[in-house]
Parts: sequence; structure tokens; C-alpha cells
Amino acid sequence: MANTSFTGPVRSKNNYKLYTTASTGVEQDRTLGTTAKDARRVYLDEWFLQRPGLNANIDQVSTVEVQRALNRNWEALGTNMTTALCTFATTGAGVLVTTATADQDQGILLPHLDTAATAWAGTLWGTENSVHFETSLQIPALDNQKVWAGLKLTNDQLVATDDDQMFFKYQTDATNSEAFDDFAKWHFVHSIGGTDHISVLPITVAVDTPYHFKIEVGSDRKATIFVNGIQYNVTTTSGSTGGTAVTAVQAGKQAVKTAALTDDVDLIPYVGIEAGAAAAEAVNVHYICCSRNVYE
Repeated sequence: MANTSFTGPVRSKNNYKLYTTASTGVEQDRTLGTTAKDARRVYLDEWFLQRPGLNANIDQVSTVEVQRALNRNWEALGTNMTTALCTFATTGAGVLVTTATADQDQGILLPHLDTAATAWAGTLWGTENSVHFETSLQIPALDNQKVWAGLKLTNDQLVATDDDQMFFKYQTDATNSEAFDDFAKWHFVHSIGGTDHISVLPITVAVDTPYHFKIEVGSDRKATIFVNGIQYNVTTTSGSTGGTAVTAVQAGKQAVKTAALTDDVDLIPYVGIEAGAAAAEAVNVHYICCSRNVYE
């Protein structure tokens, strides 16, 4: 149905979706969040109207100019990270998070976690809350780095650290990390009660290409994933190294989702980058959005 005019409100029992069709003929869901917000859910969207900075700078008195310019909801941390290394992107939207120049230096974005500082931390993103997570990012250069984005217990990029987690990850090698079977592709990692699963997505990472990542957890605590509007199956094979290749969900088929996540685990949204050698690396983060049921 195209170019159709209506008088009065348009009603839908299951909301609306914005779709485009790729050159391959695959339909892509380009909806960010939900077109019409559901009164049964709460939504938090971060568009980076101000730059995230180090916690110490955010907590300075408001007479300090550095503090006045910083984001009150999101902060930056990581090995050798500084407030100055989080800047507004000049060729894209959002913020550019750059590491310092030593091996294993990091730049990580996360909600301002001080008590009562922001709803981003005060709202619990629990596995029982039908949480949705979305972010868009691009990588300016593919050199020697690890990039991750999703919901975790800690900010660590290692698969084995958190017993419960769901996140997308790209890394160029196994140094200071786990061994993947394919270091050119995006992976999706999920862990349930200490059992890890690594899905190798059929997506080769490209320079300065926007990737819209989405994780949706249903009322059954099972998660499904989307990249640039395409829904992908996830693996049910466990393992903290290697990975199992997965495919896009075919038309008319049901998605393979995760098993039920551990009940009542509160996760934290993170986006991070870690340098894999003695050189600065960067990731351009456009936005981060989360929603959940107003009551579990």
C-alpha cells in the first residue's frame, strides 16, 4: 500500500514498521524502537546532545566549564580513557570514542552509574522485563581492535567474564581475548548462567559502515537479534571460543532465539572499543536506546 491518504486516526493492533528493500530483495526493518510508543513500556533514548566524559569530570561542581559541557546521563571510562578522547563526530552523527595509544587502552560508554544520577542507571534492565536494546555505530578504520555493544554485567569485552550477557562483538584477533573462528565478521554473544554461546553472523565488518544493532527479549525471556533491520537466528551450541555460523531468518520461518535467560538478572548497556596494539582506535556511536515493560 503506497501513497494512501487517511482521514482520522490510523489504528493497528501490533504497531507499525518502517521497511526498506535491499538490492538483494531482502526486506529490512528500519524502525527505531517503536513507531508508536506502547503505554505499557518505558523508553530511554540517548542522542548524545552532550559528550560523555569521565565520572570525575561529570561530578565536578557546576562552576567548572568542563563539567557544564558534559552529558549527565552517560559517562566514559576504560584504561587510560580521558574526557578529551570522547568528541562529537565530524563526519557522522553522535560521538567519536577514541582510545589512548597504548596496547589494551579502552574507550567505553555506559550510563552514569552514581546513585540516583540518571534514570538510565535507576531503571533496571532486567531479563524478566522484556528489555529491548538498540544502538548504531560505525568503525572509522579496521586496524587492530575489539568493539562490543549490548547488555552486560560488567564493561569487560571478554566473553568468559559475565555469567549473563547479550552483546555484539567484533575483534581482529585473539590477543588479550578469546579465539574466534572468523575475525572478519560480527559475532553475537549470549551467556545464560555461565554457559556461553557465540553466533558468527554472516556480516563482514566494513570501514565506516553504519550497523544498527537490536536485541529484543520477549516475555518468555528468550532473545532475538537484528542487524540493519534483518533478523538473525542465534546458535544453541555452547562454547566460549570459536563460534557457530548462523543465518538470517528466512521469510515465513520462525527465528531461532536464545533459550530462556536467567531470571531476574539486571544488565547494563555498554558500547566499547579496545586497542589491540600500541595505536589509537576509535568507534563512532550514533545513539543508544533501551526500553522495557513498566512493570515486570
